[in-house]
Amino acid sequence: MRRPSTLTAYAFLYLVFLYLPVLFLPLFSFNSGTIVAFPIKGWTLDWYRKLGEQDTLIQALWNSLGVGTVVAILSTAMGLFAARAFVRYRFRGQRAAEGLVMLPLVIPGIIVASSMLVLFLFLGLKPSLLTVVLGHTFLALPFSVSILKSAFDDFDASLEEASYDLGVGVFETFRRVTLPVVTPGIVASMLVTFTVSFDEFVLAFFLSGNQPTLPVYIWSQIRFPAKLPNVLALGSILLLTSVLLLVLAEYFRRRSSASEVR
Repeated sequence: MRRPSTLTAYAFLYLVFLYLPVLFLPLFSFNSGTIVAFPIKGWTLDWYRKLGEQDTLIQALWNSLGVGTVVAILSTAMGLFAARAFVRYRFRGQRAAEGLVMLPLVIPGIIVASSMLVLFLFLGLKPSLLTVVLGHTFLALPFSVSILKSAFDDFDASLEEASYDLGVGVFETFRRVTLPVVTPGIVASMLVTFTVSFDEFVLAFFLSGNQPTLPVYIWSQIRFPAKLPNVLALGSILLLTSVLLLVLAEYFRRRSSASEVR
């Protein structure tokens, strides 16, 4: 059996290998030079100040915020009822249905994106933020179902049965009994699915048309070396925001699990 100190050292080295390259992103965002290399010429906040002066960037940011919000609402709403059905009931083809829901996690993104583009064009939908919302909802749904399944796993079904015995209807029971208990899971799902949509690039690249989301805008700027420092500053902000959202999502997920245990 491995000693805890060995496992701790292994975990530390693994995290360093995984995240050390990412930590260079905010470091070089404060570099006064335009070349991303050591030694750093000087320290400046100019690249962060210039972000607010770029109208195209601001518009792309609003596009991503709007798409992410709608995707979070749609995927969580569908994931809520799907997760409840998977946990509470047993029906023919259940495993196949769960597998289909999780399928977007294992299909290469470029295959999904190109297939959706062909489908939407066939249906007469031109690439726009609407098609991005549809594509991102398809991609985010497995994350929502996974989180909400854990919220329903330890839910005490006798609470709902007691409500039925008291003469309360199905929808009122769901609103007054079920929903308050799984609310932390719902919040966690919305935070995670928003983050997934906000950071996603491949689907947005194929489906956004002339309404780019923020990742698509960043990709368009990387091709120009003079604009790379601005991209690094923007990426640092997005990195911090994503970490905060995921920390909040984990907090609400644990809160949901704790409330179910009680």
